[in-house]
Amino acid sequence: MADHFLPRACFQALFDALHGQGYTCRGPRVRDGAIVMDEVAGVDDLCFGLRDRQAPGSYALEEGAGRYFAWANGPLALKPLTFAPRETLWRAAKDGDGALSFTEPEPAPEPVAVIGARACDLAGLALQDQHFLGDEPDAYYQARRDNLFLVAVNCTHPADTCFCAATGDGPEATHSFDLVLSELDHGFLVRAGSDAGAAVLDALPTEAATDAQNADASAAIDAAATAQSRGLPSQNLREFLFANPTHPRWEEVAERCLSCGNCTNVCPTCFCHSLETVPDLEGTTADQVRQWDSCFTAGHSYLHGIVIRDTTAHRYRQWLTHKLAGWHDQFGRSGCVGCGRCITWCPTGIDLTEEVAAMWADFEGGGADG
Repeated sequence: MADHFLPRACFQALFDALHGQGYTCRGPRVRDGAIVMDEVAGVDDLCFGLRDRQAPGSYALEEGAGRYFAWANGPLALKPLTFAPRETLWRAAKDGDGALSFTEPEPAPEPVAVIGARACDLAGLALQDQHFLGDEPDAYYQARRDNLFLVAVNCTHPADTCFCAATGDGPEATHSFDLVLSELDHGFLVRAGSDAGAAVLDALPTEAATDAQNADASAAIDAAATAQSRGLPSQNLREFLFANPTHPRWEEVAERCLSCGNCTNVCPTCFCHSLETVPDLEGTTADQVRQWDSCFTAGHSYLHGIVIRDTTAHRYRQWLTHKLAGWHDQFGRSGCVGCGRCITWCPTGIDLTEEVAAMWADFEGGGADG
């Protein structure tokens, strides 16, 4: 239950409060035909009255409800704001005498506030936190994470590709936020999820929320969950997938898969990366660069002259089995948060839920490897 209501006419006050605390704000804007989280000064920069239509291999924007957040998600979640697509980890330099020195760039990220994060995005971020902030925290990730302020918005308009209700990660934001909003016709219910969020909330011109407003918000979230038609047969597919390494479906999906890596780029939880040494033209310095990689590239499984996963079928199996099965051993849950991005942004419209369902039908019937 939210105790605070922020009238739509006062929405700019949220941006002003965040700017006053030194944050650069990012919110939903349209770029290249998609809704992305880009820098915004205030409400006038946000996309308004739009909704997205998503299907396997398809994304389009159209006129929708007169709201700021009546859309599901865009191509990128929060991952690029914490796990940089490309960054230098350390530099080697050679002086005039040929002596080498090594330095690490000092992380100095600016404070960023994201307005409009969804429950699936927060679930993905929590998994990234487990990986990068575990026993040996990644200093570059941690510096950006510590400077991130998250304003979540409960989802009320899921896309046809969404299935966060099936994975247990949405559509209501329940963790990892500083503030959470529920958008109504005339304003927003607001609730704090951290001390930093409470400090910003105290600076807003809110009114007391009513029982009717809370009921409307809850009904909209419930309707968003009910509207989702995709799903998975279980939240734990570990035993099932590990028992089916030679199912014929792997070869069938490989006939359509391009091994392009789009699914891993847009996935909010994928964290594979490669390391590359980049020398300057004079040969006096060299940067050790980390950049996003994908288990769909040949180089990802290259080992001493051999590509271990040398077919598309093997690469797709690696991705899906690791995401839905191996993650249970590493993180205690599936690596899929039900955002549906891998379905929408696959050029050939491959649907993860469809592939799992096809194998599951044989598994239940005792066919294939089952």
